[in-house]
Amino acid sequence: MALVTYEGASSSSFTHQPKKFDVFLSFRGEDTRLGFIGHLYNALCQRGINTFIDNNLQRGEEISVGLLKVIESSRISIIVFSENYASSKWCLDELAKIVECKTKDQLVLPVFYNIDPSEVRNQKGKFGEALSNHEEKLKDYKVQSWREALFEAANISGWHYKH
Repeated sequence: MALVTYEGASSSSFTHQPKKFDVFLSFRGEDTRLGFIGHLYNALCQRGINTFIDNNLQRGEEISVGLLKVIESSRISIIVFSENYASSKWCLDELAKIVECKTKDQLVLPVFYNIDPSEVRNQKGKFGEALSNHEEKLKDYKVQSWREALFEAANISGWHYKH
């Protein structure tokens, strides 16, 4: 799977930029990449749906500006919430950007992969533990914005996938 990069408009021109991708996939790789996400990505591509997946991105402490632009330049974001999604600051930064883009008419579709939607919405279980760990380490406003984004995204009607 090839990585497509986007060099485009700044976030200030978000509403005027053309959409480069039909779908942006947000997921925790260790939970879903080799199974569910791989199948979903292939199914979307086989149907001619231009889908972004982050297979070859350089990982760092913070989400890259380029990836934020990719999120902005997508018509739809599919968020695959899985057991360890909230343990990744990277995933939570993606989520916060996706929720921001939702207010600018991006369609957001959540998938709850082997996780109860109420656990995401109420930040209980693994989601609550992960956020508490982030709060201990970061001690800044970011965790609260992640909590709000999780709550908002989990309140969107989506799909609940269980084995």
